[in-house]
Amino acid sequence: MANIKLKEKIKLKAIIPSSPEQIYNAWLNSKEHSLFTGGKAKISSRLNSKFTAWDNYISGKILDLENNRRILHSWRTEEFPDDSEDSILEIVLKKKGKGTEIILTHTNIPAPQAKNYKSGWKDYYFAPMKEYFKNKKIK
Repeated sequence: MANIKLKEKIKLKAIIPSSPEQIYNAWLNSKEHSLFTGGKAKISSRLNSKFTAWDNYISGKILDLENNRRILHSWRTEEFPDDSEDSILEIVLKKKGKGTEIILTHTNIPAPQAKNYKSGWKDYYFAPMKEYFKNKKIK
């Protein structure tokens, strides 16, 4: 029987006390991405550009951008098996009251890593983003 490599998917939502524009711009800015996560990031808003985050633990490539609404990129960590394809991360931003709903869909994750990444998105992105943006004036 062939060795079947299972893939997993995560879908998470959170409300961030900021505008879609501020979140979009911060996500794609090395300095701000580093500030809101606490780990060094190198990222830009150029299509097909490579990025790293969390002190090179995460890497990928910007695949598609919809200004202030959507970010799509390939994504992998140092924990991915060498022969594993990159996963795909889609971030959708929707104005919600005085904040923004961030909808994160993460697909093609090597099994059984999804459980760890699900808690990682909550603990290392959503929680610090809420703290970071609550002190910034919404534009």
